[in-house]
Amino acid sequence: MLSIDPSKNTERDNYKFLIGSIIPRPIAFVTTLSNEGVLNGAPFSYFNIVSSNPPMISLSIQRQGGRQKDTARNIIESKEFVVHIVDDQNVEQINLTAASFPPDQSEIEAANLTPVDSVRVSVPGVKEAKIRMECKLERSLELGDGNSAGCDLIIGRVVQFHIEHDIYENGRIDPKGLAAVSRLAGTNYAKVGEIFSIERPE
Repeated sequence: MLSIDPSKNTERDNYKFLIGSIIPRPIAFVTTLSNEGVLNGAPFSYFNIVSSNPPMISLSIQRQGGRQKDTARNIIESKEFVVHIVDDQNVEQINLTAASFPPDQSEIEAANLTPVDSVRVSVPGVKEAKIRMECKLERSLELGDGNSAGCDLIIGRVVQFHIEHDIYENGRIDPKGLAAVSRLAGTNYAKVGEIFSIERPE
């Protein structure tokens, strides 16, 4: 077995090890509003649950050359955002939003996604997602080495769930109906495959 010290690797090498090892990763499509009122949208696979009481999620938004991305800046300034689950019906459109757009151009328009009003936050969501979660900023942290932050860790509190009727039954979400896609490495994605159960020991 290889044994590798990450401090002796390049950032790119460590990135490849992490995204190739920690799979599959759920994908959050995040909408935010800029101070100028531009609706921004971007996908992130450094995303997961933090807590169910209260309901909270985490996003890690990597910086580029020390520069904060539009999504992180908008969340920190407005303290609101909407997280959507990427599925096999919207993944192609969502992928279009991963291109580099100037801050004054809306990825939502460019990807032909449909804005929909939120209930508890001022940021619109998009209609094409089967699940969306309105969030308020709980906490943000700058993480990195020395004086250079490598990422913005965003903790969001979910204040409203929106779930498509067809995938909801008796308080549960049908994983096959949701058909969420996950991120692997490179240009690879994965769908929900075989589902099996293992009883948790008492």
